[in-house]
Amino acid sequence: MKLLLIEDVGALADLTSRHLESEGFRVDVARSVSEARELLAVAPPDVIVLDLGLPDGDGLTLLAQLRSEGLAIPVLVVTAQTGLNQRIEGLDRGADDYLGKPAAPAEIAARCRALLRRPGGLLGGQLTCGDIALDTISRMAMVREQPLAIARREVDVLEVLMRRSGKVVPRPAIEAAIYTIDEAPGPNALEASVSRLRRSLAEAGASVVLHTVRGVGYLLTEAPR
Repeated sequence: MKLLLIEDVGALADLTSRHLESEGFRVDVARSVSEARELLAVAPPDVIVLDLGLPDGDGLTLLAQLRSEGLAIPVLVVTAQTGLNQRIEGLDRGADDYLGKPAAPAEIAARCRALLRRPGGLLGGQLTCGDIALDTISRMAMVREQPLAIARREVDVLEVLMRRSGKVVPRPAIEAAIYTIDEAPGPNALEASVSRLRRSLAEAGASVVLHTVRGVGYLLTEAPR
């Protein structure tokens, strides 16, 4: 799950991002409106945590603009502006949830998971392909109800491919989903993760095929019977 944290206070952003990462989120941090727009353009997240007081603009104005542009990503506003009228305005202008500062990072994580469990969100369901099942909350992959022992990065790759099973997923789309903007994976990092995942699936006897589409990306399909 990729999360965009828009927070201009450096120490608070660092503390919050570290905790969110410990709870399984991949976190990009933007410290201004302009940085947020740049990150949204190149690495769209699954959920956004938004502070309202930013150095180059107002968070609510940014949120209203993003909604008018068609952004459907769930947004949790976390701010010191917690008056009733301010909360109502925030929700009316596009926030999905509203939390006052100081906010415990654990509660921010829990509220983000709750947003992602809503209908159409990333959490709250089980993905299946062939005899593989992936619980999107526990992040546990199973083959015929037996745990599949794979590392977190391979779980990330598997989730992206299972969400679009039967379709070719371009390499840039996979990389955008599994890496944060600050990570600098080597040129063969994704190939190595796919190779490890393919080997684990084969060793477990999973009834799927992980195809490499040269020059394009990867494709997960059910194995022919």
